[in-house]
Amino acid sequence: MLEHRIRHIGLRSRVVMAEEAQTWIRDGMTLGVSGFTKSGDAKAVLQALANRVEQSGERLGINVYSGASLGETDGILSAQHLIRRRLPYQSDGLMRKAINAGEIDYVDQHLSHTAEFLRGGSLGEIDLAIIEATAITEDGGIVPTTSVGNSPIFVQRAKHVIVEINLNIPEAFEGMHDIYQPLCRPHRQPIPITSVRDRIGRTSIPCDPEKIVAIVPSTLSDTPSSIVPADDDTLRMAGYILDFLGHEVRHGRLPEQLAPLQSGVGSVSNAVLGGLVNSPFKHLEIYTEVMQDAVFDLLDAGKVSFASASSLTLSEHKARRVTNDIERYRDRIMLRPQEISNHPEVVRRLGVIAMNTALEVDIYGNVNSTHVFGTHMMNGIGGSGDFARNAALTVFVTKSVAKGGSISSIVPFVTHVDHTEHDVDVLVTERGLADLRGLSPRQRARTIIDKLAHPDYRDALLDYFTRAQRRGGQTPHLLEEALSWHQRFRETGDMRKTKNLARVM
Repeated sequence: MLEHRIRHIGLRSRVVMAEEAQTWIRDGMTLGVSGFTKSGDAKAVLQALANRVEQSGERLGINVYSGASLGETDGILSAQHLIRRRLPYQSDGLMRKAINAGEIDYVDQHLSHTAEFLRGGSLGEIDLAIIEATAITEDGGIVPTTSVGNSPIFVQRAKHVIVEINLNIPEAFEGMHDIYQPLCRPHRQPIPITSVRDRIGRTSIPCDPEKIVAIVPSTLSDTPSSIVPADDDTLRMAGYILDFLGHEVRHGRLPEQLAPLQSGVGSVSNAVLGGLVNSPFKHLEIYTEVMQDAVFDLLDAGKVSFASASSLTLSEHKARRVTNDIERYRDRIMLRPQEISNHPEVVRRLGVIAMNTALEVDIYGNVNSTHVFGTHMMNGIGGSGDFARNAALTVFVTKSVAKGGSISSIVPFVTHVDHTEHDVDVLVTERGLADLRGLSPRQRARTIIDKLAHPDYRDALLDYFTRAQRRGGQTPHLLEEALSWHQRFRETGDMRKTKNLARVM
């Protein structure tokens, strides 16, 4: 079986078990590992390393660079205190705890930036790349599995490469990937993508066979996504967005087939895409970083004609069905490096409609996507910034309240700004949709308070804004009160002044 997967005859002698391959990893190394939102991530070698450290008790620290979050491996490495530096994104609870305790140096980056920083030399050298693969071609090319992420730049920059051949991935995955790497500046040419369907690269990651020091057979599966079923609030938000898109079509601001759609990770984004199944829209295209379950529902329903992304991040049931039936989809989907799937040049050229999730938003439209109460990292900015600033239409969604109503997601001033009001076109909660395009800051505030705020907080927000206006300014604020709601929650467990009288409807 491995002979079919390792077509370069000279590399077949380098097959070893993960326990042997992990000995290449030494203290202080920087690893570039495959993986994007829990998909196509290097698993066997890193988990073997964690087992070694757990059994030996040795102290070892490594820097781990990836495409985005790894699956359970992030948590396994964190449990053994193996990670010193991590970038550009994570979503593991145990790693999050270590980051917020200051035990891991976490660099939260726009996902399109990592490859450029590596190419420019500002992130140092990659000692070892560990890449999950479907196969190795006759010339040493590495065929990815369920994601591409940053794997091409890791392979290009690494001193040595370990390849994990995942035998659970059908060989039919070969041909779905489009590997294109920009030239170094200043001689770079425009990225020649003018359509979601454009293929501009090769189907494998180019690699000098001499770099490959070990090939490890693996049968470890991707960690499934944790999308929960849509609740009433989520479905309501999805309905507002779909109605809005229909309104834009009727007024000639969008074509009948819309524009290429981008959707971030999460249940709300998945529900918005899922709502398109029963919508009148047809011949849709997807240009995103992550294909979730809903994309395949749309493909099955004949609503989406083509989808481009950097990874397949699916629930356990959907992953099993798609993997086993990949021949049905392979001519309608494409996986690209994340510096291409998220590239500002391409996003702007295609006129993408971007939909992402916020933790909190303020009355002027600034969005916090990453930090709980301004200090504690949740996951990271991911690709939302890549799309938000460059999309033709940028939408952020959040429920109006959290923690049973004790936290308002609409606040006077966000505690951390990931996306400024200049990058936000539309905001949506279960209470309504606010189209902020062309509005001044004061107009934005009135619209956001009226359309989006929960009734328990609407009067308090309006009172804050009314008193702030008396002091004047283009963007009125009461500096001594701007973050007082967050402080009240820390002191009382509730942002409301009279929580005993409030009830979330």
